[in-house]
Amino acid sequence: MTPFKTFFFVILASFAFISCDNLENITTPTLTNEEIVLGLKTALKVGTDSSVKILSQTDGYFKDELIKILLPDEAEPIIKNITLLPGGQALLDETIKAVNRSAEDAATEATPIFVNAITGITIEDGMSILKGQNNAATEYLKTKTNDSLYLAFQPKIKNSLSKELIPGVSAESSYARLINTYNTVANGSFGLIKPILTNSLSEHTTRKGLTGLYTKVAKEEENIRTKAAHRVNDILRKVFGE
Repeated sequence: MTPFKTFFFVILASFAFISCDNLENITTPTLTNEEIVLGLKTALKVGTDSSVKILSQTDGYFKDELIKILLPDEAEPIIKNITLLPGGQALLDETIKAVNRSAEDAATEATPIFVNAITGITIEDGMSILKGQNNAATEYLKTKTNDSLYLAFQPKIKNSLSKELIPGVSAESSYARLINTYNTVANGSFGLIKPILTNSLSEHTTRKGLTGLYTKVAKEEENIRTKAAHRVNDILRKVFGE
Protein backbone atom coordinates (compact mmCIF):
# COMPACT_ATOMS: atom_id res chain seq x y z
CA MET A 1 0.00 0.00 0.00
CA THR A 2 1.40 3.39 -0.99
CA PRO A 3 1.94 6.08 1.67
CA PHE A 4 -0.89 8.11 0.15
CA LYS A 5 -3.32 5.21 0.36
CA THR A 6 -2.25 4.50 3.91
CA PHE A 7 -2.84 8.12 4.89
CA PHE A 8 -6.23 8.13 3.14
CA PHE A 9 -7.30 4.92 4.93
CA VAL A 10 -6.34 6.34 8.35
CA ILE A 11 -8.35 9.50 7.67
CA LEU A 12 -11.45 7.50 6.66
CA ALA A 13 -11.18 5.25 9.72
CA SER A 14 -10.90 8.31 11.98
CA PHE A 15 -14.03 9.85 10.48
CA ALA A 16 -15.90 6.55 10.89
CA PHE A 17 -14.87 6.30 14.53
CA ILE A 18 -15.90 9.89 15.25
CA SER A 19 -19.22 9.41 13.43
CA CYS A 20 -20.06 6.25 15.36
CA ASP A 21 -19.17 7.93 18.63
CA ASN A 22 -21.38 10.91 17.81
CA LEU A 23 -24.21 8.63 16.71
CA GLU A 24 -24.05 6.77 20.02
CA ASN A 25 -24.26 10.05 21.91
CA ILE A 26 -27.29 11.06 19.86
CA THR A 27 -29.23 7.80 20.10
CA THR A 28 -28.51 6.90 23.73
CA PRO A 29 -30.40 9.22 26.10
CA THR A 30 -28.66 10.19 29.31
CA LEU A 31 -30.62 9.44 32.46
CA THR A 32 -29.87 11.21 35.70
CA ASN A 33 -29.97 9.27 38.93
CA GLU A 34 -32.95 11.39 39.98
CA GLU A 35 -34.86 10.34 36.86
CA ILE A 36 -34.00 6.69 37.43
CA VAL A 37 -35.16 6.82 41.06
CA LEU A 38 -38.38 8.60 40.04
CA GLY A 39 -38.97 6.01 37.32
CA LEU A 40 -38.46 3.11 39.74
CA LYS A 41 -40.77 4.60 42.34
CA THR A 42 -43.37 5.39 39.69
CA ALA A 43 -43.19 1.80 38.44
CA LEU A 44 -43.83 0.56 41.99
CA LYS A 45 -46.74 2.96 42.47
CA VAL A 46 -48.32 1.95 39.16
CA GLY A 47 -47.73 -1.70 40.00
CA THR A 48 -49.33 -1.32 43.42
CA ASP A 49 -52.37 0.46 42.01
CA SER A 50 -52.89 -2.22 39.35
CA SER A 51 -52.33 -5.03 41.84
CA VAL A 52 -54.76 -3.66 44.40
CA LYS A 53 -57.45 -3.27 41.75
CA ILE A 54 -57.05 -6.94 40.83
CA LEU A 55 -56.77 -8.37 44.34
CA SER A 56 -59.58 -6.33 45.87
CA GLN A 57 -62.11 -7.83 43.47
CA THR A 58 -64.14 -10.87 44.46
CA ASP A 59 -61.94 -13.95 43.94
CA GLY A 60 -58.84 -11.75 43.49
CA TYR A 61 -57.02 -14.00 45.93
CA PHE A 62 -59.35 -16.98 46.07
CA LYS A 63 -59.29 -17.88 42.37
CA ASP A 64 -55.58 -17.18 41.85
CA GLU A 65 -53.80 -20.44 42.65
CA LEU A 66 -50.43 -18.68 42.83
CA ILE A 67 -51.43 -16.48 45.79
CA LYS A 68 -54.53 -18.17 47.19
CA ILE A 69 -54.32 -18.14 50.99
CA LEU A 70 -54.64 -21.52 52.66
CA LEU A 71 -54.78 -22.17 56.40
CA PRO A 72 -51.83 -21.74 58.78
CA ASP A 73 -49.45 -24.64 59.37
CA GLU A 74 -51.08 -25.21 62.75
CA ALA A 75 -54.18 -26.42 60.87
CA GLU A 76 -52.32 -29.24 59.11
CA PRO A 77 -53.66 -31.89 61.57
CA ILE A 78 -57.19 -30.71 60.78
CA ILE A 79 -56.66 -31.18 57.06
CA LYS A 80 -55.01 -34.55 57.64
CA ASN A 81 -57.96 -35.78 59.73
CA ILE A 82 -60.73 -33.86 57.99
CA THR A 83 -62.80 -37.00 57.35
CA LEU A 84 -63.12 -37.53 61.10
CA LEU A 85 -64.94 -34.23 61.57
CA PRO A 86 -68.71 -34.08 61.06
CA GLY A 87 -69.21 -31.78 58.07
CA GLY A 88 -65.48 -31.15 58.15
CA GLN A 89 -64.76 -30.70 54.44
CA ALA A 90 -67.56 -28.16 53.98
CA LEU A 91 -66.38 -26.22 57.03
CA LEU A 92 -62.79 -26.31 55.78
CA ASP A 93 -63.79 -25.01 52.34
CA GLU A 94 -65.92 -22.29 53.92
CA THR A 95 -63.05 -21.18 56.15
CA ILE A 96 -60.54 -20.95 53.30
CA LYS A 97 -62.98 -18.90 51.22
CA ALA A 98 -63.68 -16.59 54.17
CA VAL A 99 -59.97 -16.04 54.76
CA ASN A 100 -59.44 -15.08 51.12
CA ARG A 101 -62.48 -12.80 51.18
CA SER A 102 -60.87 -11.03 54.14
CA ALA A 103 -57.63 -10.52 52.21
CA GLU A 104 -59.60 -9.18 49.23
CA ASP A 105 -61.46 -6.78 51.51
CA ALA A 106 -58.28 -5.54 53.21
CA ALA A 107 -56.51 -5.08 49.88
CA THR A 108 -58.74 -2.08 49.15
CA GLU A 109 -56.85 -0.19 51.87
CA ALA A 110 -53.39 -1.30 50.81
CA THR A 111 -52.70 1.45 48.26
CA PRO A 112 -51.97 4.34 50.66
CA ILE A 113 -49.89 2.02 52.86
CA PHE A 114 -47.74 1.00 49.91
CA VAL A 115 -47.55 4.50 48.42
CA ASN A 116 -46.31 5.93 51.74
CA ALA A 117 -43.67 3.21 51.90
CA ILE A 118 -42.60 3.78 48.28
CA THR A 119 -42.42 7.55 48.76
CA GLY A 120 -40.35 7.18 51.91
CA ILE A 121 -37.71 4.73 50.72
CA THR A 122 -34.26 5.96 49.72
CA ILE A 123 -32.93 4.33 46.57
CA GLU A 124 -29.16 4.72 46.71
CA ASP A 125 -28.14 2.83 43.57
CA GLY A 126 -30.94 3.30 41.09
CA MET A 127 -28.91 2.15 38.09
CA SER A 128 -28.17 -1.27 39.58
CA ILE A 129 -31.89 -1.78 40.27
CA LEU A 130 -32.82 -0.53 36.80
CA LYS A 131 -30.34 -2.95 35.22
CA GLY A 132 -31.27 -5.78 37.59
CA GLN A 133 -33.82 -8.55 37.35
CA ASN A 134 -37.37 -7.83 36.22
CA ASN A 135 -38.54 -7.73 39.84
CA ALA A 136 -35.52 -5.86 41.25
CA ALA A 137 -37.44 -2.76 42.36
CA THR A 138 -40.14 -4.84 44.05
CA GLU A 139 -37.53 -6.90 45.88
CA TYR A 140 -35.80 -3.70 46.99
CA LEU A 141 -39.11 -2.35 48.31
CA LYS A 142 -39.74 -5.62 50.13
CA THR A 143 -36.31 -5.58 51.73
CA LYS A 144 -36.59 -1.98 52.90
CA THR A 145 -40.23 -1.81 54.04
CA ASN A 146 -41.61 -5.30 54.69
CA ASP A 147 -41.70 -4.95 58.50
CA SER A 148 -43.36 -1.53 58.44
CA LEU A 149 -45.84 -2.65 55.79
CA TYR A 150 -46.72 -5.68 57.92
CA LEU A 151 -47.43 -3.50 60.96
CA ALA A 152 -49.57 -1.13 58.90
CA PHE A 153 -51.45 -3.87 57.05
CA GLN A 154 -52.21 -6.22 59.97
CA PRO A 155 -54.95 -4.03 61.53
CA LYS A 156 -56.71 -3.92 58.16
CA ILE A 157 -56.52 -7.71 57.87
CA LYS A 158 -57.68 -8.23 61.46
CA ASN A 159 -60.68 -5.98 60.88
CA SER A 160 -61.58 -7.83 57.68
CA LEU A 161 -61.24 -11.23 59.36
CA SER A 162 -63.95 -10.23 61.80
CA LYS A 163 -66.39 -9.11 59.09
CA GLU A 164 -69.20 -11.35 57.82
CA LEU A 165 -68.05 -11.14 54.21
CA ILE A 166 -69.91 -14.38 53.55
CA PRO A 167 -73.48 -14.04 54.92
CA GLY A 168 -73.47 -15.15 58.54
CA VAL A 169 -69.81 -16.12 58.42
CA SER A 170 -66.60 -14.29 59.26
CA ALA A 171 -63.18 -15.84 58.73
CA GLU A 172 -62.44 -15.69 62.46
CA SER A 173 -65.69 -17.36 63.48
CA SER A 174 -65.37 -20.00 60.77
CA TYR A 175 -61.79 -20.84 61.73
CA ALA A 176 -62.66 -20.95 65.42
CA ARG A 177 -65.56 -23.30 64.65
CA LEU A 178 -63.25 -25.51 62.59
CA ILE A 179 -60.69 -25.67 65.42
CA ASN A 180 -63.38 -26.35 68.04
CA THR A 181 -64.90 -29.13 65.95
CA TYR A 182 -61.49 -30.69 65.51
CA ASN A 183 -60.59 -30.32 69.19
CA THR A 184 -63.83 -32.03 70.21
CA VAL A 185 -62.77 -35.04 68.16
CA ALA A 186 -59.18 -34.81 69.40
CA ASN A 187 -60.20 -34.66 73.07
CA GLY A 188 -62.22 -37.84 72.63
CA SER A 189 -59.46 -39.73 70.83
CA PHE A 190 -57.68 -40.90 74.01
CA GLY A 191 -54.51 -39.07 72.99
CA LEU A 192 -54.35 -40.38 69.43
CA ILE A 193 -54.97 -36.89 68.06
CA LYS A 194 -53.52 -33.78 69.65
CA PRO A 195 -55.76 -30.70 69.99
CA ILE A 196 -54.82 -27.33 68.51
CA LEU A 197 -54.02 -24.75 71.17
CA THR A 198 -53.08 -21.69 69.10
CA ASN A 199 -54.79 -19.43 66.60
CA SER A 200 -52.41 -17.52 64.31
CA LEU A 201 -54.95 -16.66 61.63
CA SER A 202 -54.39 -12.88 61.72
CA GLU A 203 -50.60 -13.13 61.53
CA HIS A 204 -50.76 -15.80 58.83
CA THR A 205 -53.29 -13.95 56.66
CA THR A 206 -51.37 -10.68 56.92
CA ARG A 207 -48.14 -12.35 55.86
CA LYS A 208 -49.74 -14.25 52.98
CA GLY A 209 -51.78 -11.23 51.92
CA LEU A 210 -48.63 -9.13 51.63
CA THR A 211 -46.87 -11.92 49.75
CA GLY A 212 -49.71 -11.90 47.23
CA LEU A 213 -49.46 -8.15 46.82
CA TYR A 214 -45.70 -8.29 46.31
CA THR A 215 -46.18 -11.05 43.75
CA LYS A 216 -48.63 -8.95 41.76
CA VAL A 217 -46.50 -5.79 42.00
CA ALA A 218 -43.48 -7.76 40.76
CA LYS A 219 -45.50 -8.99 37.79
CA GLU A 220 -46.55 -5.46 36.91
CA GLU A 221 -42.93 -4.28 37.24
CA GLU A 222 -41.96 -6.99 34.76
CA ASN A 223 -44.70 -5.79 32.39
CA ILE A 224 -43.44 -2.21 32.62
CA ARG A 225 -39.89 -3.33 31.89
CA THR A 226 -40.77 -5.56 28.95
CA LYS A 227 -43.99 -4.19 27.42
CA ALA A 228 -44.26 -0.64 26.13
CA ALA A 229 -48.05 -0.59 26.59
CA HIS A 230 -47.60 -0.73 30.36
CA ARG A 231 -45.44 2.42 30.44
CA VAL A 232 -48.37 4.72 31.08
CA ASN A 233 -46.56 8.05 31.53
CA ASP A 234 -43.52 9.97 30.30
CA ILE A 235 -41.15 9.05 33.10
CA LEU A 236 -41.81 5.32 32.66
CA ARG A 237 -41.33 5.62 28.92
CA LYS A 238 -38.08 7.53 29.37
CA VAL A 239 -36.55 5.31 32.06
CA PHE A 240 -37.66 1.91 30.80
CA GLY A 241 -37.82 2.70 27.08
CA GLU A 242 -34.14 2.02 26.64
